[in-house]
Amino acid sequence: METRAHHVLIGLFTVLVVGAALAFALWLGKSDADRQFETYDIVFQEAVSGLSKGGTVEFNGIKIGDVVSLSLDPDDARRVIARVRVDSTAPVRTDTQARLVPAGITGLTMIRLTSGNDPASQRLVAPEGEVARIVAAPSPFSRLLADGEDAITNGNELLVQARALLSADNVGAIGRTLDNLEQTTAALVAQREDVSAALREITQASRTANAALAEATRVLGTANRLVENQGTQTLDSARAAMQTFERAMGAVDKLIADNREPLDGGLRGLAEIGPAVAELRSTLGSVRAITRQLEDRPADYLLGLEPTKEFTP
Repeated sequence: METRAHHVLIGLFTVLVVGAALAFALWLGKSDADRQFETYDIVFQEAVSGLSKGGTVEFNGIKIGDVVSLSLDPDDARRVIARVRVDSTAPVRTDTQARLVPAGITGLTMIRLTSGNDPASQRLVAPEGEVARIVAAPSPFSRLLADGEDAITNGNELLVQARALLSADNVGAIGRTLDNLEQTTAALVAQREDVSAALREITQASRTANAALAEATRVLGTANRLVENQGTQTLDSARAAMQTFERAMGAVDKLIADNREPLDGGLRGLAEIGPAVAELRSTLGSVRAITRQLEDRPADYLLGLEPTKEFTP
């Protein structure tokens, strides 16, 4: 009898639980039946990965409906139309924005509606017999998925290139290079004393060269000053001599002009005056040439150097 009573109690409890569940289901069904819904088409111009029939539709984080169906736009296969059923009390207006967002970390997505900023917007109502449409904004989540695919592709290419770079031949070449580097380092360590001595000699030679260069600079400076001083004195002397010759030439010309008539009568006896005058003019020309050279190249003239010839390509 006790065992039978226990079975009766268990059966009664099961019937009560099932009845309560049925009553709750009927209450939910009656609640949904009493609610009024509005239907909208959300148009996506991108892939809707993770969104499926029965997916959640939220408005500012609150669930207001679900996805009824998904289909491609017959006019443009690149667009996806998600028909949603939302509570009629939801404030869906003409400036309402739609976007695809992730639903947790499961990879599923849902539709999120947000209110706009236009205070003059009206409630979104479609003409009779049509369904109102909302064009969804680009989703950062979709762009992230697309960029992730590109990143995976680039990563695969990078792995392929790295594998090609680390081939057996390249690894062997790198190993041989490291061996040669190790041998070179060992040789340098073994000859470090010779290397140090060579560096000291190079340093000493550099110091000697610097000293010789300084001495040569000093000698050239002294020579330049000497040439400039001597050249100036010689130039002054040449100018004075030229002035003396010019005065003498003027005196001779004046003498000839003053005595032209007497000289015409005895020209044969005074034939030597012509060569003397020519010689005097030649001497004056030489002095002028020397003076010109001293003015142009005093150092070259005093040191007996030839003028530098210009190279014409």
